[in-house]
Amino acid sequence: MYLKISDAKTTTNTDLQLPSDIIQVEVLNGCNVSGVADRFTEYLRNNGFDVVNIGNYINNDMDETIIIDRTGRKANAYKVAEALGVKRENVIQQLNDNYFLDVSIIIGKDYYNLKPLK
Repeated sequence: MYLKISDAKTTTNTDLQLPSDIIQVEVLNGCNVSGVADRFTEYLRNNGFDVVNIGNYINNDMDETIIIDRTGRKANAYKVAEALGVKRENVIQQLNDNYFLDVSIIIGKDYYNLKPLK
């Protein structure tokens, strides 16, 4: 029996432009405000995201919240940004094979303007 091309499971550019069904994220506090990462985590989990790590970012003086695509599937990062109310221009890409998650969120001092606190 031959496998038809249409039956093969392949990843296309179109697939990479669609967000995954399950998006694994980490929430990092970059604004030095106690409890803000917990608030974002609760909001994200209530909105269907899989938060797999919570912690502090290496810099605690971030002015704006940024969303980092870790896998090359930027649609996932855009979906997270939209859910939080983060501007699309604050979505960046830093691919890292050592990360076992899709998106990193670094909460900045603009956290009070974002959806989890509204």
